[in-house]
Amino acid sequence: MTANPIVKGFWDRPTGSWQYVFHDPDTMKGAVVDPVWDYDPQAGATTLGNAEKILDYVKAEGIDVEWVLDTHPHADHFSSAVWLAEKLGAKRGIGERVRTVQSLWAEIYNTPELSQDGRQWDHLFAEGETFRIGNLDVKVMLSTGHTLASITYVVGDAAFVHDTLMQPESGTSRADFPGGSAAELWDSIRAILDLPAETRLFIGHDYPGADREPQTGATVADHRKHNKHVKDGISREEYIKTREERDATLPLPKLMLAALQVNIRGGRKPEAEGDGRSYLKIPLDYFDPR
Repeated sequence: MTANPIVKGFWDRPTGSWQYVFHDPDTMKGAVVDPVWDYDPQAGATTLGNAEKILDYVKAEGIDVEWVLDTHPHADHFSSAVWLAEKLGAKRGIGERVRTVQSLWAEIYNTPELSQDGRQWDHLFAEGETFRIGNLDVKVMLSTGHTLASITYVVGDAAFVHDTLMQPESGTSRADFPGGSAAELWDSIRAILDLPAETRLFIGHDYPGADREPQTGATVADHRKHNKHVKDGISREEYIKTREERDATLPLPKLMLAALQVNIRGGRKPEAEGDGRSYLKIPLDYFDPR
């Protein structure tokens, strides 16, 4: 019988981001997925409120965190994976195609000195790769479309599907970032929706209105029946048309040009300059305004 994880979600209101801790209840071995490093763009200041909540939780529960996992290089928040991994003595991992994302964004930022071989992480996961956390089997699925490097972690009856799906009433995530593809996102989502119907799909974001609390996701069965973009009966062509038309109206994420500089470095600031301080670069007139 396949072991199933206990999952705890942590929601970051400013970015609408979900962060997760999952663990094996028998061995108390676990992992952190997509932790947020708080960033105030007006002050240019980084703080650790979200990461400290996660650290407090795993210590209080007695969880031995073996991995801090990112699903992709995020465009809407900084990753606190480095800080948490150091505090917890854990390894850090991400999908192997992050190297392509590094190459793409190193060109955008004009930072050819950036190492573009993924060495910023302890391990780069390949499609279909499996590893163990306690008694939990973790399988990696390549889930491109939102980004070139996106992956899904499938753990028993749980799957951490990052920025592929939203809540069923909201549909799916965008596919218009550099290297994104609505067609690839459709293929990735259909592969996710081929998982067992009872699989819990833990999403990367939720932006609830005043009428409900933020939700971590829904089951495969719920999405196949109710997801407004990809429910059964909607064709690939219909989805691509809907997604591309919607994406054409969306502004770029407010933190994208700041966040990618940190996240293609694995969750590190750019190297400090002569005064000991790190600086972010903004490529002027690279992206069209919307």
